[in-house]
This record gives sequence, C-alpha cells and structure tokens, in this order.
Amino acid sequence: MSASSSGPSLRMPLAELQGLLQAIFQRHGCSEAVAAVLADNCASAQRDGAHSHGVFRMPGYVSTLASGWVDGRAVPQVSDVAPGFVRVDARGGFAQPALAAARALLVEKARNAGIAVLAIHNSHHFAALWPDVEPFAEQGLVALSVVNSMTCVVPHGARKPLFGTNPIAFAAPCAGHEPLVFDMATSAMAHGDVQIAAREGQQLPAGMGVDADGQPTTDPKAILEGGALLPFGEHKGSALSMMVELLAAALTGGHFSWEFDWSGHPGAKTPWTGQLIIVIDPSKAEGDRFAQRSRELVEQMQAAGLSRMPGERRYREREVAGREGVAVSEGELQGLRALLG
Repeated sequence: MSASSSGPSLRMPLAELQGLLQAIFQRHGCSEAVAAVLADNCASAQRDGAHSHGVFRMPGYVSTLASGWVDGRAVPQVSDVAPGFVRVDARGGFAQPALAAARALLVEKARNAGIAVLAIHNSHHFAALWPDVEPFAEQGLVALSVVNSMTCVVPHGARKPLFGTNPIAFAAPCAGHEPLVFDMATSAMAHGDVQIAAREGQQLPAGMGVDADGQPTTDPKAILEGGALLPFGEHKGSALSMMVELLAAALTGGHFSWEFDWSGHPGAKTPWTGQLIIVIDPSKAEGDRFAQRSRELVEQMQAAGLSRMPGERRYREREVAGREGVAVSEGELQGLRALLG
C-alpha cells in the first residue's frame, strides 16, 4: 500500500485520516485510548512523508491484532522507581500508549532533576521513532530514544542474523527553527523500506543485505525471504546496534531481538521488545542559551555547505499537508476502507 505504487495521490485532512485509522484500530480490537494514540502516530508519519511507517503499516497492525500476539486493550502500568527513573510495563501492548501514560511524570522528573529516564518493557513498537521524541524538543527538552526489534540484521563479521534494525532517535530544540530531529536505523536500511522496495519490484543499492546463503544481494525479496540486512557502516553500525540491544532490552527488562517466539501467532508483525527514552532539561546547564546554541550550530552547518538539516524534509511535507491535506493514494484509501470492513 505504498503511495508510489497504488494509483494517483489524493489529499485528505489529517483529522479525517486519524479518524479513519482510529476506527480501524478499534474495529480490530484496540480500546479507544490505544486506538487514538496509534492512529495519531500512523497518520503523523503519513503526513510527514514517512511512508514506510504510515498507512503502509496498517495491514501489519491488523494481522498482528488478529493473531493475538499483542493486546490492543492493555493498560500500561507506570512505576515511579527513583527521582530520575520511570518504569512502565506495557502489559503486552504497544509502546506508544505506554509512553503516553508516563509522559507527564517523565517531563516533571526531567525538569526537577535535570535528566530522567523512561524504561518501557513488555511492549511492541511498530512505528517511526521520531514521533516519540519530537514533542519533548517542542517543550524545550532534549530527548534520545532507542528501541530494539526482531532479529533481521547480521552483526558485522558474523554468520547469521542476531540484532534488529534497532533505531536511534534524537530531538533538540533550536531557536527560530523547528526542532532538530533524526531517526535512523542502525541497519543499512529500514526494514519497512525493504518491504516497500519488494512490493514495488525495485532493486536495492549494494551493501544493504544478504540472501539466505549469506551472499550479498540487491534483491529485497531475497533479504526478506531467508536473508538478512547488514548494519550501516560495518563495525560502527554493528556496535551501535549492540548498544541499542543493551539499552532497550537489557536495561529495561525487555526482550532481546532474538528472545521471543511468535511462531504460534501466524500474522504477527510487531516485535515484542523494549524501549528506553532519556530526557534532559538543558536549562539546568545553559539556562535559555541551549536553543540559541543549537541555532548557531545550524548556521555553521549551512555555511559549510549543508543544504538540508535533519528532519527538514519531514517539515516540508508537513507544511504541504497542513495546506493541502495528507497525501494518500487511491489504492491506499481503498485498502484502509477494506480493513474497516
């Protein structure tokens, strides 16, 4: 259901898309509260042009809910465990509602102590990671988040997949500018982008993955059907992916990427892992100067010849969507209506 392969693009108001997605989530077993959080996340990704995490994901959400692998009605249990530490048991549900349940306490702790950590376990994350951190930067805070996923990446120098795509997201306020935000997989390519390429019959650049025999391939289907992705930057990306496993799984009490078995739940797509979020209040060190210092860095990056800042494409897409509506192809809209039943 990618925008580029499912017919002409339509435009619809963000609120209308959110309402449609929420209705689908509720239709397939989510509580109203969970459905609202997931719909906002998915619609925001579509609005910002992050198609591999937008409505493209909806069939995966639906099949996962139908499989019984995830609890769409789970009520997260928030624990205030230390002055700078919040822990959430997502109760087998999605990570975004767990974050929503703990957000206010996390911000309060960060403002009081200067830094706070949120550890989410027993959770499923199936979305872009930048929507989890950007709101903190909008409040003048710095945020870093990591989440691990299912085994699909071969560590550098290894013979078989072990890590997940294990993304890292970062957000910081910037004076006179939208927050500086990046969200990157530690794999050479995001898993969703490989799925889209396979669906569209496209080849991948060299160095993205290997086939079932461990041989380099540019065929996305070969990667998805018994093959695996590679880490970006060889040993560097591999080391960062290891770090994500330790922070998102070992530290939170979540599962490592290889520690869960969903074979008894045909149709399951969401990894059952963990997430860590670190939030820092820069005013404790720099007063009101941090956002201005961020701006100075941006100006120097631009002066050095950098033409696009992290997250800038998403902001451009968001601006267009605000004027004209969110881009959704005819095929995608038909697919969503079919999911609604």
